[in-house]
Amino acid sequence: MGIEIRNVSKNFGHFQALSDVSLDIEAGELVALLGPSGCGKTTLLRIIAGLETPDQGSILFNGQDTTDVHVRERHVGFVFQHYALFRHMTVFENVAFGLRVKPRGQRPSEKQIKEKVHSLLNLVQLDWLADRFPSQLSGGQRQRIALARALAVEPRVLLLDEPFGALDAKVRKELRRWLRRLHDDLHVTSIFVTHDQEEALEVADRVVLMNAGKVEQIGSPQQVWDHPASPFVYGFLGDVNLFHARAHEGEVLIEGLRLDSPENSGAQNAKAFAYVRPHDFKVERYSPGAQGINAQLSRAIVIGPIARLELIPSEPYQQPDNSIDDRLIEAQIPAQQYREMGLSEGDMLVLTPRKARVFIDAGEGI
Repeated sequence: MGIEIRNVSKNFGHFQALSDVSLDIEAGELVALLGPSGCGKTTLLRIIAGLETPDQGSILFNGQDTTDVHVRERHVGFVFQHYALFRHMTVFENVAFGLRVKPRGQRPSEKQIKEKVHSLLNLVQLDWLADRFPSQLSGGQRQRIALARALAVEPRVLLLDEPFGALDAKVRKELRRWLRRLHDDLHVTSIFVTHDQEEALEVADRVVLMNAGKVEQIGSPQQVWDHPASPFVYGFLGDVNLFHARAHEGEVLIEGLRLDSPENSGAQNAKAFAYVRPHDFKVERYSPGAQGINAQLSRAIVIGPIARLELIPSEPYQQPDNSIDDRLIEAQIPAQQYREMGLSEGDMLVLTPRKARVFIDAGEGI
């Protein structure tokens, strides 16, 4: 089931939740709508489901306009963050519910329902819990039952709204892997909403980055990570350090350092923003005359194979508006390197960016 979203806009009073959003989702694809709270991702999901109506634009399923088709006729499965299981029903009855409420002419026989439900419970590896009630299940188990219930009606499209948001980190990670394997088996067109960057990058075939009701970038997880289209995307996908810089003819000047920036070869002394990820710093002990950003180690967090360093620049960084930026710089090095360097809090270090992603200030010409 391919889905076409065409020029969709939606307002709630004076708040514009979506602004002229267009997106194509291929049949059998698993797509993540990723962005901060209030960016419009859940509103878009609800419009695809038929739970909300767009003010403008249209939704097409396999080329057929479904914008005004009732939610019951869209053949969409929906999984919510908080499970929405019927507490008074057993696991079996929860999964069977969608089959039992079908119109009489479409309703399977009791034997077919029983076979279907047990097949789905086996699929989500929870057939042994068929006679239990939701209150007797763990959070992860409840969410898998909610997914089995959504699949029972054989939806053409599966929509998941923050499906693992209410679960602890370990269970979330297990369910992410499980959902990816399940999708690879079923190939049902699926769209899931999340604000968790790691979740989107790990699970989805493609990621749709949203911000303030608009689509910022669409691409594979590797594409959006390696080639962020805007400062928002770069800043949203993981930790990042922001420096004010100048770009000139393929080079960028950051804190007195010159780095290659071939994508900005046409820039002429333009004000720019340079983003450096924590793991893209070379970290050395300070020595007189060393080229780099001098900073004092304020705190080190060593967990497993990674040492996360929080550093205070030796010279307070002055913003273009003459205010002082006292923000920390974050760097990451292997824990083994941290131990070999014998670092301790208070040490002076020199940071050298190995690479930076540079964006010209929107107010500057090229």
